[in-house]
Amino acid sequence: MPDAPDSVPDAGAPATIRRQRMLSLIGERGFVRVGELSETFGVSDVTVRGDLTVLEGTQGIRRVHGGAMPRVTGATHELSFEEALESSAEEKWAIARAAAALVEPGMSVIVDVGSTCLAVARELVRRDELHDVTVITNGLTTAFELENAIPRFQVLVTGGTLRPLQHSLVAPLAAAMFTHVHADLAFIGCNGVDARAGITNINLPEAELKREMVLASTRAVVVADGSKAGQVHLGRIGDLLEFETVFLGASADTAALRELRRTHDRVVTVDA
Repeated sequence: MPDAPDSVPDAGAPATIRRQRMLSLIGERGFVRVGELSETFGVSDVTVRGDLTVLEGTQGIRRVHGGAMPRVTGATHELSFEEALESSAEEKWAIARAAAALVEPGMSVIVDVGSTCLAVARELVRRDELHDVTVITNGLTTAFELENAIPRFQVLVTGGTLRPLQHSLVAPLAAAMFTHVHADLAFIGCNGVDARAGITNINLPEAELKREMVLASTRAVVVADGSKAGQVHLGRIGDLLEFETVFLGASADTAALRELRRTHDRVVTVDA
């Protein structure tokens, strides 16, 4: 469990102050569990749930199983890893098969966080002919998946601060890994693929780290289900043309896809 910031008291805060500090933690971390809030503030799980009910009604948080997250609606809403895993699942596996085919024995590879990148990791593990492959990731779920391929694979995990929403490691420290390594190929996940805005992501710390992954690689490819086509978000990862190939699901909006292909001749749609 992550340590609470020094500014958050362990116990005894009045309810109004406690709720405001809970709100700050939820906004900062993206997802906070009931048990974590209970321990941090020295109150029972029942009290925490009552506080979250008040905050849900007045401050726009969203209650989810086991905890709470910020309520952000529309195109800016970031799905949890578990929610994303269930969305467009067949399309993501098809994308993963096409993308993972780029990897050859002896290569060094960066695999980003996210459900589509997890599918890529599973496809790499499934390929018994791959050996002497080094994989670098900032995704804990991805690392556990890749463990199944050791010793054929060497798996390196970045340091950094844990984001529970995506089970990802971000700043500080996560970027330090990419100043010391160079990869042949990077698989990058994202929330937006747009002809003008390029490749973007909802979360700024993750977007910054994805940028470092691109810079640390000879080649970078995007893996994104069709819902990402035409979307633009706050954190910019790079121009469309900085990526060798953009793998998109076949459900991508036709107009958005047309614009993308006018800009980049390696936008590949993959049919599930």
